[in-house]
Amino acid sequence: MKNDSTNIKMRDWTETRAHSSWQIFKIMAEFVQGFEMLAKIGPCMSIFGSARTKPGHKYYELTVEISKRLAEDGYGIITGGGPGIMEAANKGASLGTGRSVGLNIALPYEEGSNQYVDGDKKLHFDYFFVRKVMFTKYAQGFIMMPGGWGTMDEFFEVATLIQTRKFTHTPMICVGSAYWNGLFAWMKEIMHETENNINPGDLDLIKIFDTADEVLDYIHEFYTHNKLQPNF
Repeated sequence: MKNDSTNIKMRDWTETRAHSSWQIFKIMAEFVQGFEMLAKIGPCMSIFGSARTKPGHKYYELTVEISKRLAEDGYGIITGGGPGIMEAANKGASLGTGRSVGLNIALPYEEGSNQYVDGDKKLHFDYFFVRKVMFTKYAQGFIMMPGGWGTMDEFFEVATLIQTRKFTHTPMICVGSAYWNGLFAWMKEIMHETENNINPGDLDLIKIFDTADEVLDYIHEFYTHNKLQPNF
């Protein structure tokens, strides 16, 4: 019985390996589709935040204002295409007559693209890691609104890429000091000063602002001295 059980498990493992080899083509197709579409759109800003934030909430309305003004300045807006902050950002892009991109992925609590994503700028992904590449390759800035685990995952992913210089230094902005200050205090006091796990200047790579004016002014200033280009 033991040998029979082992044989069954090995057979299942072999079938899984064969399936994994074919997965490569699906992964490649997602990369190709994403690169081809986003390369044509031009300079964009990626905006992250909670899918649970409702219209009327201060961060929802602030996201609409920020993305609208960025769109009016000629930037496309990239989001995950879902509800909440993503919807607010795509709404702002639409109000600013800008390019509104949605990078969707099937999740338990989200249903398809929000209504403000341009019909020809919707992409669907099965793989989180491919989707993350699309958020980062063509973005000329990263705006982190308050959010949950998904937002924190994207926050540390982008921060790591900037800190390790895996792509061009790009504006990274956290909006809402009341939300972010506690995390930054912990990183400064524990990660840096107590454990020495980050360098003194690492936190300077990220800005914290509270208003649309601060966000727009910083981006304008940054791109008076830096050129617009893909990050890698």
